[in-house]
Amino acid sequence: MESVIAPIRTAARAICQAGGVNEGVVEQIAIAPEREILPLPVDSVRVLAGQGLEGDRYFDKGPDNAITLIQAEALEGLQRDTGIELSHQESRRQVLTRGIELNPLVGERFFVGDVLCRGVELCEPCNHLQGLTQQGVLRGLVHRAGLRAEVLEGGTIAPGDVVRPA
Repeated sequence: MESVIAPIRTAARAICQAGGVNEGVVEQIAIAPEREILPLPVDSVRVLAGQGLEGDRYFDKGPDNAITLIQAEALEGLQRDTGIELSHQESRRQVLTRGIELNPLVGERFFVGDVLCRGVELCEPCNHLQGLTQQGVLRGLVHRAGLRAEVLEGGTIAPGDVVRPA
């Protein structure tokens, strides 16, 4: 999987260095069919408006839970600030991004590839997440644990897709 992610990281850096700070890239997608199962990376996923990612535990659980995203930079910051190493899958967020700030997208429309979304709220960490991982995750991820969004127009997303405001 690292061989797939390395070119994506390079592309994300190129986007940021080119001055496109309002764009990012999907580094990884991970889904889990059940709540307690560690999400597994997938090469691509079909996303349906108002329902979410096919095959994921939150599929068709309401539009506000359709898709969750987290910044790779947030997980790197968690490790830097606390020493806690948390993988994308352990974060329990479906889409790992790089190069775009997610918090400002609350209330805004944005694209993940060709999928149109609207940011609903910050996806703050909870005691359940800390219980599945380790002490300190809750405090370490406050205000940087990702974004919960609704899917307005579906499509397919894959690593390498651009994430940008609509």
